[in-house]
Amino acid sequence: MRKRGYIFIFSLGLVLIPRPGCAQENEIKEEESAEVFLEEYTDEFQEKFFEALKQKGIENYDRAINLFLECKRLDPNNTTLDHELAKAYLASKQVVLAQQYGISALNARPDNFWVLKTLVDIMQGQGLGLDVVRDKIPYTNVQLQENLVLIYFGQENYDSALKILKGMKTSTFSKELSSRINSSIKTRENTEIKEDTIIVEVKKESPMDNFIFSISDYLAKGDYKNASSVSEEALENFPAQPYFYYAYGLSLNKVKKYKEAIMALESGLDYILDDIDLANKIYKELVDANNALGNSSKANMYLSKLKSGS
Repeated sequence: MRKRGYIFIFSLGLVLIPRPGCAQENEIKEEESAEVFLEEYTDEFQEKFFEALKQKGIENYDRAINLFLECKRLDPNNTTLDHELAKAYLASKQVVLAQQYGISALNARPDNFWVLKTLVDIMQGQGLGLDVVRDKIPYTNVQLQENLVLIYFGQENYDSALKILKGMKTSTFSKELSSRINSSIKTRENTEIKEDTIIVEVKKESPMDNFIFSISDYLAKGDYKNASSVSEEALENFPAQPYFYYAYGLSLNKVKKYKEAIMALESGLDYILDDIDLANKIYKELVDANNALGNSSKANMYLSKLKSGS
């Protein structure tokens, strides 16, 4: 038996994407199946599809994938399912299959911003750019290229965005985005100059400030080994400073030394007074460390503290 009707599924999240030629930023609604248009599908298809979305929403990705594949069996040509499978496989870290379905979805809907965004996420998750698969997708599609510029602009990947714009025909879009990007680059450069000035002044202030500067610099660079070493040294000199416990725990988490991270972070909580922001950062790291060790009850306990801000 078939059901007639129109069923739309909308995501709650909104992402603001700047569109040239508009006085204000337009809202692009993140799909999360926003374009699924279920008309005249069987009860079986609809039941499996909605259950798949539910399972994906609670991060039960294997179950979601199996259900999407069952829907695919019922409707092999449904390209929306390819997009859903790409996202589910990416979330479950099965990047080869995610890439396969992402390419298929984009070939079917080259104009769609969020289908492209998913494939970009898949490639970047592997440390690759979209150039690697450009021969497998309609890369010269004008709307695809404009969407890609917007994605890179949103990521502050200005060099990649400008490279694409230089290869496009001159238009209102290319002119205004080039202007925005160049303005953003200038703003960033000015900010970096100010930050460098502030950092120099901090270095002159005190030994504790020097430790903070060094740790912050290593963390910003993703150099967690040195961040861990300096944080440990800082704790020897300033054992009552909770920031150093946080930095030490964060660095240990990043190098997967979860037990040591938990010890450091929990010790730091003893010195937290009324710094809610720092406390929340420590709770977040404790959630991540306990989840990594499979301590779900402790992870949930710290998660509840994080949500309450206490």
